[in-house]
Amino acid sequence: MLNLIEQRLPDLSRAEQRVARWVLEHPKQAAESKLAGVAMACNTSEPTVIRFCRHIGLNGFRQFTIRLTEALSRPTVYVHRNVSENDSAADAVTKVMDASIRALIDVRARAASMPFEHTVEVMSAARQLVFIGLGASGRVARDACHKFFRLGIPCTDATDTPTILQLAAIAEERDVLLLTSRGGSSMALERAARMARDRGASVVVFTDPASALAKAADILFPCHVTDDASLYTPMSSRLAQLALFDALQVLLAIALGEEAINKLRRSKDVLAAYGETM
Repeated sequence: MLNLIEQRLPDLSRAEQRVARWVLEHPKQAAESKLAGVAMACNTSEPTVIRFCRHIGLNGFRQFTIRLTEALSRPTVYVHRNVSENDSAADAVTKVMDASIRALIDVRARAASMPFEHTVEVMSAARQLVFIGLGASGRVARDACHKFFRLGIPCTDATDTPTILQLAAIAEERDVLLLTSRGGSSMALERAARMARDRGASVVVFTDPASALAKAADILFPCHVTDDASLYTPMSSRLAQLALFDALQVLLAIALGEEAINKLRRSKDVLAAYGETM
């Protein structure tokens, strides 16, 4: 729950952000407070608190206090769901590694049904590729942008809400927006996806297939949620997203042919030469 609030912070208004930050700093007090008490503590109005609750995906203040109480009553394992404080270092490392391996095996098992060929076809004809994500998914977007620009297609990344919305608003045909989101619950990402589609751009989404963001996609890579983000920052799901982008980059390089392969080779050669002169 607290992790969700942190992820939604960029999407909130200034007044709602005051509520979010107060809750993050005083979670136990927030769970035990009445609506009027939270509004007073945040120096804002009761309707603003209710809007905050709805903007993080809840029906209202009552559901907010219930969800927050549930989150606070869970064991305080903030590192990894499978790791306990009694584990040895070796056991903890093994459990984290096993979770990552399981996530990659799960993606591999579903890869045959994913729309790789269609996506590569769209990307091959792209005017530009825009990699989009917020929070931990923003790191994935940046990593993907760093890989794909070497193929010679103009690339950019957008990892904050204002930039994402502006890029969607000026998107054109033959632009390809690739949005990655663990849970797909960001209203800003959903709005950007629909806006870009309305302008004729292609929208490729990597997220939970049951999410609102998934419904806004032209092309969907279903990434089923396995991490419990209420306890810790998502790890395994991020590795799965990175692997999907790695596979796409290889397939796109093959589709673009010798020219793209030569660009990859030249980019590696120049880095090697640069390293020798340092």
